[in-house]
Amino acid sequence: MARRRHLRPDEEELWHAVARTAKPMHSNAKAVLARHDTPTIKPEAEFKPTPAPRFPSFLLGEKTKQAVGHNLSPSLTEALASAPLQMDAKAFGKMTRGKLAPEARIDLHGMTLAQAHPELTHFILGAHAQGLRLVLVITGKGKSKPDHGPIPQRVGALRHQVPQWLRLPPLGPCVLQVSEAHLRHGGSGAYYVYLRRGR
Repeated sequence: MARRRHLRPDEEELWHAVARTAKPMHSNAKAVLARHDTPTIKPEAEFKPTPAPRFPSFLLGEKTKQAVGHNLSPSLTEALASAPLQMDAKAFGKMTRGKLAPEARIDLHGMTLAQAHPELTHFILGAHAQGLRLVLVITGKGKSKPDHGPIPQRVGALRHQVPQWLRLPPLGPCVLQVSEAHLRHGGSGAYYVYLRRGR
């Protein structure tokens, strides 16, 4: 004969919850339940209601009460266009219309990021040391290739990385303005880099 074991407190709670909702199948069910009756649950162990949701209730199709903004990063062209103007406005206008001829150029097209960074650094520092003001950095627009990863990759790694390199040391102190080149000098696949005067 199996030994009868006593219920743990959590088992007792479960038993009482089931016993309250059970409907007797036979006339002697009350006597059976009375034999297995256990002490009542303490008030502090009773079920507590769930807290109200943090968000206000809404109906499907109801208009939102606040504007929902999308935090998308601006395109490269927008970011460069919204940068504050550091150089002379007249010279900037000529430069962006392709009226100023670059004094030197470097073509990084086809290089990896690891190859291009030291080449760009050497070129910009050398041009600044020579007293040049306007140089052209050609990056290319980048090729679209199959992207099988879970995170989408931008087309044109160099095109996106070069403006960041030009803002950071050691190049940042030498660079006054960066702008997308005019179509005659490469368009969105190249940058005008206007350098500060040497001291």
